[in-house]
Amino acid sequence: MRSVAAVVALLFAGSVVAQTMPQAKELRRFHAEEANQGVATDRDFFYAIADHDVGKYRKTDGVRVAEWHGQPPQFIHINSCTVMAKELVCAMSNFPGVPQVSSVERFRTSDLKHLSSTPLGTGRGSLTWVEWRDNSWYACFANYDGRGGEPPRDHRATVLVRFDEHWKEQQRWLFPEDVLDKFGHMSASGGRFGADGLLYVQGHDLPEMYVLRVPAKGDRLEHVSTFGMPTNGQAFDWDRANPRHVWSIARKGSVVVESELPAVK
Repeated sequence: MRSVAAVVALLFAGSVVAQTMPQAKELRRFHAEEANQGVATDRDFFYAIADHDVGKYRKTDGVRVAEWHGQPPQFIHINSCTVMAKELVCAMSNFPGVPQVSSVERFRTSDLKHLSSTPLGTGRGSLTWVEWRDNSWYACFANYDGRGGEPPRDHRATVLVRFDEHWKEQQRWLFPEDVLDKFGHMSASGGRFGADGLLYVQGHDLPEMYVLRVPAKGDRLEHVSTFGMPTNGQAFDWDRANPRHVWSIARKGSVVVESELPAVK
């Protein structure tokens, strides 16, 4: 059993880390009914995402201008979305169902009409986010220790996979062990590559963002830095006009927040 002095020392150390961690600066926030899984953005709008609902909102005043509602079991758990040209490209899984199965869903940004579905099958985990970069698809498959997990895999089996344009797997990387510790029993809920080429990731619960590097060699991502965030984990997106601005969500209160990230040192 730890002594009282040891417990106090651990709490103090955690407090010091929290105070010295670079912090993102909150700029503004909007209420968005669908802000439960994540948010995506383009130049003029943000898209709040729930399991099977998407809302399109103006950035200027937070007014909703379009909405989409899907019906289970076709649409079970949309985790995140990103805008590509005039389409909203979304990562979906059957969480907490097993076997874990995933797909990529596409919507028209103008009116949120559903356009197509690309099944990605089973055996890797639950797709939480996907991004097109350097002529490849990068996709994160989350794994969990308990609910929604598929033993013998646990959260340590969370993996970043690179696919070619036809969704044929090319490479895969595990996450840094210290970042996996921060995920706890959950996994990587949101991720986006930055203009600096680094990968920015959020977990499920902690108000932190992890900056990672894809290694030139090896099969594990490298942990570069950690930022404190004004919101807890989930899916986020970059602001298209400001390279160091991100949009994230606070599930409590269904809020979308724009923040400015500090520089990576």
